[in-house]
Amino acid sequence: MSPSPGMLITLEGIEGAGKSTVARRVCAWLGRHAIQATLTREPGGTALAERVRQIVLERGQERLSAVTETLLMFAARGIHVENLIRPALERGEWIVCDRFTDATRAYQGGGRGVDPRLIESLAAHVQGGVQPHCTLLLDLPVPMGLERARSRQAGAADRIEAETQAFFERVRGAYLELARREPQRIHVIDASVPLEAVARQVEAVLERLPFPGRSGSGIGGPMGGETA
Repeated sequence: MSPSPGMLITLEGIEGAGKSTVARRVCAWLGRHAIQATLTREPGGTALAERVRQIVLERGQERLSAVTETLLMFAARGIHVENLIRPALERGEWIVCDRFTDATRAYQGGGRGVDPRLIESLAAHVQGGVQPHCTLLLDLPVPMGLERARSRQAGAADRIEAETQAFFERVRGAYLELARREPQRIHVIDASVPLEAVARQVEAVLERLPFPGRSGSGIGGPMGGETA
C-alpha cells in the first residue's frame, strides 16, 4: 500500500513576525501528536538552495533587478521542491516551511511590483503541483515588526531587511490580500500579542488538520510568555 500523501504547512509574514520561532513550535506540537515533521525554510532548505539564498540576500556591489531577484527565488525554490519537499510529501511525510511562494507574491509582487502573471507562471512550472495545504500568516503592524527584527539582528541587515517601511507596508498589504482571496488555506494569526497568545491561535488552526492522535499538551503550554 502506498503511503498517505504528506502535508505542507507554510509560515508567512513580514520581518519580526516570529515565523522561525513558531515554525519550530509547530514541529514540536506535531511531534506530540505522533506526526514527524521536517522543518525547512526559503529561500534555501538544501545545500545548493542555500547558496542561491546567499546571492539573493547579500548586499554586494552588483545590482539585482526585481525580476532577477524573483528568478533567483524560484531557482532556489525549484531546487528545494525537487530535492526535499516533493520526495518527502510523496513518502507521506509532513513539511513545515518558513516561507514559500506566498512570500514571493508578497515581497517581489507586492513589495517590488513584479508582474503577478510572471510569478504565477513561474510557480506553475517550478512547483509542478506542490502547494501548501495550510498557511499560517503571522500578521502585525510594520513598525512593530521592524522594531523586533532590528533588536534581534546580530549583524548588518541583508538586502531585504534593509528595505524601507513603505516597502514592508506594501508587503503586508499583499499578504493580507492573499489571505482574503484564500481564507480556507491562509489563516491570519495576530502576531502582535505575546507568544503564548500567538500559540493559542496557531493551535486552533492545527487542531483542524486531518491527522490522528490529538492527545497531549497544546502548543501554547511550553511557549511561555515571549513575544513572537
